[in-house]
Amino acid sequence: MKGIRRLAEHLDISIGTVSRALNGKPDVNEETRRRVLEAAEQLGYVANQSGRALRKGATGVIGFMMQTGPEITGQGDIFFMSVFDGVQTVLARHKLDLVALLCSSEEDPDDYLKRMVARGFADGIILSATRRHDARFEFLARHKIPFITLGRSLTDVDQPWIDLNFEGMAEMSVERLVKAGHRKIGFVWPHGDLNLGYVFVERCREALARHGLTLSEEHIFRTNPNEAGGYAVARSIKASSDPPTAIILVNETLVAGLYRGLDEVGLKPGRDIAVIGRQSPQARFLSPRLTGFDLSLRELGIALAESLLSTMPAYAGLYPQAVRRKLWPMALVEGESG
Repeated sequence: MKGIRRLAEHLDISIGTVSRALNGKPDVNEETRRRVLEAAEQLGYVANQSGRALRKGATGVIGFMMQTGPEITGQGDIFFMSVFDGVQTVLARHKLDLVALLCSSEEDPDDYLKRMVARGFADGIILSATRRHDARFEFLARHKIPFITLGRSLTDVDQPWIDLNFEGMAEMSVERLVKAGHRKIGFVWPHGDLNLGYVFVERCREALARHGLTLSEEHIFRTNPNEAGGYAVARSIKASSDPPTAIILVNETLVAGLYRGLDEVGLKPGRDIAVIGRQSPQARFLSPRLTGFDLSLRELGIALAESLLSTMPAYAGLYPQAVRRKLWPMALVEGESG
């Protein structure tokens, strides 16, 4: 209460208003909420409140922050459900619970995280959808909240991370396609500032350059990472004056939409255009069979949870060999599409 009282006096508003703003109540206008959260950070209120909970291990909760919405997750998100299963497998050993922190695609992820931390209900956090520059890293480090990232960023505060080996996927895909005779290779960049897009494109360019080839800007298709995005790419390929003869998709949700779109414009994967993507439960029913990369999502979740717990004093001694930073391997499953 002392912290809330100090905030209220500093802002010259009531203690009740401050409390409701910190707890995300809908009856507080956005300008007041913004002032309270900014003042809380400046005065150290967030750090003090969450720090006490973290030191005591009182919450028993690990938060997994992900962004949601039809433009991001499409019609369903099997990827995260499988990762969650692995994470909770580890947390259950210690009577800890996993809570999904669902940030709407219409909300700023930095503001959302600040509001969640202000409530002080999580002992540690797993961050996904990491951006090229990600202020969330610095915020959590500043407030001494244990966290791990599923993905990398140019922002680095020496936190543990695990990321899919997009570099390896790029290398193997380009080598396979070039060996098959392709010289005009396209890439689908999921719309937005996610770091994985930059990582993948950079490595694709490097791999192509070794063969004296380039990745044309015309062959980089930017779209939403969902089924509709893949569908739109197929039409863009058909409309192109210089279409690629092969396409690589880094996001698994694009594949089904791309197949449908290609069928409608009269292009057949594996015959008219080579397609390499990411495997998913839905992709296994496509015809022709997708050539794509697969991984154990459950094992990925286990590694994320063990790595996070290894940074927390109450559990560190139990996980001395936990991964700190790792590119998670993906295996190529050969199909008929590319």
